[in-house]
Amino acid sequence: MSLFKSTFMVAAMTMISRVLGLVREMVFASHFGASAGMDAFLVAFKIPNFFRRLFAEGAFTQAFVPVLSASKTQSKHERMRLLIQRTMGTLAVCVLIVSLIGMLGSALWVMIFAPGFLQNPDKYHLSVNLLRITFPYLFFISLTALCGAVLNTYGKFAIAAITPVFLNIALIVAALFAAPYFTHPVTALAWGLLAAGLIQFIFQLPFLHRLGLLSWPKWGWRDSQVRRVMVLMVPVLFGASVTQLSLLIDTLFASFLPTGSVSWLYYSDRLIQFPLGVFGVALSTVVLPHLSARHATQNQQGYQDTLDWALRLVVLVGVPAAVGMILIGGPLLSTLFGYGRFNSFDVAMARESLTAFALGLVFFILLKVVVAAFYARQDMRTPVKAALWAVGVNILFNLILIKPFAHAGVAMATSISSAFDVVVLLVVLQRCGLWRLTPAWRRIVIAVVLSSTMMALVLGFGMARTATWLTWHGGERVLHLILWIVIAKVIYFGCLRLAGVRKRDWLYHE
Repeated sequence: MSLFKSTFMVAAMTMISRVLGLVREMVFASHFGASAGMDAFLVAFKIPNFFRRLFAEGAFTQAFVPVLSASKTQSKHERMRLLIQRTMGTLAVCVLIVSLIGMLGSALWVMIFAPGFLQNPDKYHLSVNLLRITFPYLFFISLTALCGAVLNTYGKFAIAAITPVFLNIALIVAALFAAPYFTHPVTALAWGLLAAGLIQFIFQLPFLHRLGLLSWPKWGWRDSQVRRVMVLMVPVLFGASVTQLSLLIDTLFASFLPTGSVSWLYYSDRLIQFPLGVFGVALSTVVLPHLSARHATQNQQGYQDTLDWALRLVVLVGVPAAVGMILIGGPLLSTLFGYGRFNSFDVAMARESLTAFALGLVFFILLKVVVAAFYARQDMRTPVKAALWAVGVNILFNLILIKPFAHAGVAMATSISSAFDVVVLLVVLQRCGLWRLTPAWRRIVIAVVLSSTMMALVLGFGMARTATWLTWHGGERVLHLILWIVIAKVIYFGCLRLAGVRKRDWLYHE
């Protein structure tokens, strides 16, 4: 029950951030639309954000939490404080060097990740200038991730989960109030991003102080546990971030497509990130330290039961979320973004990529849980090998699908590569005896399929077409959207109940 409560609490805190994130995207769409300037900012945002996934939520967190959890189980408080102090100092130096390299080589980074921008010199130079401002965000957000990992290990999940709220607030303020004072209004967003990184880091420091774990960072490479974290990080730098790498590959291919393609992919991806962030990140955040603790105490059965529970929960929540995203995609995009400079054509284009991303939503969520299962055992090599193949699959399908389906083909390639990655890792877990299909799976899968089908039929035949939604004013769209989301939830969970899914299927039993 505690695992479910922790997951629900993190999801609730993350929900606040994601709702503000949707408000942020609404402001972006209304003020900047799918313009060349917005394309430039998104590239300047995605590049440091990608490295953030590598050094922060990706490699560092996945490598640090298992070592920290084991140390917490076996060491005294003073040793924990010293480990955090030395790890923070070492990480800060490493990320500072990377940030400086990123700023100095911003022209090269844009050339690598958005080569198509070279065909439009104005867009290319604007992207380079914005990247010089946004890259230092990586330094602050990496230290924020360290603080969040410590708080999560000590069961303080809500603090780390609510922290991204400040990112959304900073960007909204920059778009609404600072943008008019810049020659290129999107420049305000770059400065807002940098400010958000600093604010998030400062916000978490008092909570570390209350735990008695805050002290001035020190270089600690000679510490055996710090070196263990850094060694574990090396393979995870790639393996834990396959989805983000795939999204950057998407940006690379999309840079050769017509203006607006990068923005269409971005807006559709933001909607996918809502269930992925609220539920997927929350679940993996809670499960990782729990799996790490079970592995550290050699509780093999507890490890298997925790993993099986997490995977079942993904199916129970992820499948209807994906089906709903496909069917409500048009109304959702028109309600949230279909105003101002984001016109009906942009809505139609973004819906194509949203549908393609939604087909992979369950696999995006599963990947976070499955990768955490390996990292909890400090097995970094297996996810890396699978990720290497997955990236190859992504590139292959980008080449195949981009010509007939344009930006939607790019999104579909990401979904296919994530599905491939998940299947490979699940097969490895099963062969190693770390996970097996329990008798409950058959009943759960049948119930989810039947319930999702009923929900799809009602939504498919009951909702008005997207073109009709675009004729309504904002208030009408919001009311209809809320109504249909409520109807979808009632039908799905009602059918689950009729199919025999009970409270025990949602909770973790040990």
